[in-house]
Amino acid sequence: MDHADPIARPDRKAFLIGGGIASLAAAAFLIRDGDVPGCNITLIEETGVLGGSLDGSGDPTDGYVLRGGRMLESKYLCTFDLFGSIPTLDGTQTVTQETFAWNETLKTSSKARLVSDGERLTAPRFGLSEGHILTIERLAILPESVLGKSTIAEQFDPSFFETNFWFMWCTTFAFQPWHGAVEFRRYLVRFAHMVSGFNRLHGIMRTVYNQYDSMVLPLRKWLDERGVVFTFDTRVTDLGLVGQEGGKSVSRILTDHFGKAGEIRVREGDIVLVTLGSMTEGSTLGGMDSVPALKGKTDGGAWTLWENLARDRPAFGRPEVFTDHIDQSKWVSFTTTLHDPTFLRMVRDYTGNVPGEGGLVTFPHSNWLASIVIPFQPHFIGQPKDVGVFWGYGLAVDEPGNFVRKPMSACTGREIMTEILGHLRIETEAAGILDKAICIPCMMPFITSQFLPREPGDRPQVIPKGTTNLGLMGQFCELPDDVVFTVEYSIRSAQAAVYGLLGLEREPPAVYQGKFDPRVLFKAYRALHDLQDA
Repeated sequence: MDHADPIARPDRKAFLIGGGIASLAAAAFLIRDGDVPGCNITLIEETGVLGGSLDGSGDPTDGYVLRGGRMLESKYLCTFDLFGSIPTLDGTQTVTQETFAWNETLKTSSKARLVSDGERLTAPRFGLSEGHILTIERLAILPESVLGKSTIAEQFDPSFFETNFWFMWCTTFAFQPWHGAVEFRRYLVRFAHMVSGFNRLHGIMRTVYNQYDSMVLPLRKWLDERGVVFTFDTRVTDLGLVGQEGGKSVSRILTDHFGKAGEIRVREGDIVLVTLGSMTEGSTLGGMDSVPALKGKTDGGAWTLWENLARDRPAFGRPEVFTDHIDQSKWVSFTTTLHDPTFLRMVRDYTGNVPGEGGLVTFPHSNWLASIVIPFQPHFIGQPKDVGVFWGYGLAVDEPGNFVRKPMSACTGREIMTEILGHLRIETEAAGILDKAICIPCMMPFITSQFLPREPGDRPQVIPKGTTNLGLMGQFCELPDDVVFTVEYSIRSAQAAVYGLLGLEREPPAVYQGKFDPRVLFKAYRALHDLQDA
């Protein structure tokens, strides 16, 4: 990584654009590793809430909402390095200590990873042919340059997409056949150490509460205590760049605050870090009896900012690769708040897993390719003991349901719950469960846009070539070896950007490379051939 070397000043200021985990992490790294005073750091967020895609909101009366939940695993070295410095809200330990201790107490071990025609499959066989396995092995060793913009579907024969391996892999990570083979390859290599336990979800880690309560709130508290300035309800519309080619610097940050244009001056020696794009931009919520609307890239500021930055500047990438294919990047998630214990009790008895133990339950014969997650209860700080919460999503949102003959994208929360109850074969109790449930669907038009086929240059470098004081973070910048759609990617990009802009003689922890461990490869080989123990 080329290190920028802006003029060092004791009063250097840092401006962070976007309020997601990347910016929050960058602020922490600036303070912890760069000795930048918190009061010299300003974070600018267009909404009134921090956390970005790591969200968690609502209440038991109107219903809780999670757009999604990112999985964690022990090899997220940047994430656990950061949160090893952040105390929990009660100050008794670090967030990293709490998370590892929690996952020792409640290990993920699914007994119903797939539910097919009403029957649970414990440790389902992958069902791969020798041809499928050879293709997986070929992808793992091919250079990304050879794969180019090819799709997963162009690498495998159609039978691959009917295997249990595909159903489990695609729903765990949210892949579609038309997504890029390059990103699919990265996942195969990055998570090679998890293949052997994949049909039981062994190794997947969760936080005690949802990730907003367990990660964002403690980090926000730590930053508040150090004087970081948070500017809300302010959209950054563009950056003013000055200087010659090869040495351009950000001199101005152009803003919009409730329709009033503004400008922030960036002095020599200051740095600017931008969270590029947003996978949850344009998200909309429905309700028990309402359908979420489908929005586009202009319904928020993230994509517009990237388009403005990239116009006539190839070093800033090509945002249109990720923004202009909503039909290939959208899906619907839903959060259900339960005021009756019947559903959670029935799912516990049916799956054999207590809440928080089973992880993702997928219905492979669902036309929506729907999945649900039953987390440990309570899932929200302050959630009443007599209230339950679970989350789910569907990948094929334009297909009619099996029990509700409508596309998921056109369904209310009540209809989505009816479909899930149908797949679980819950009939007698269905009306009572629905009567005491609040199901809130969420349409996310860009949620898997980072998986769309791409080629070199579509994603810009963390420090764009030819700039001196600008760093890019998040899911749409380029980091070798690591995988998008993870908390780890956002935090790694923040760490790389901060270290590079400050000219620190250090690098983020290297990406774990299980592909070089013979024990990992042997276990993965046995698993792919369905030779592992049940």
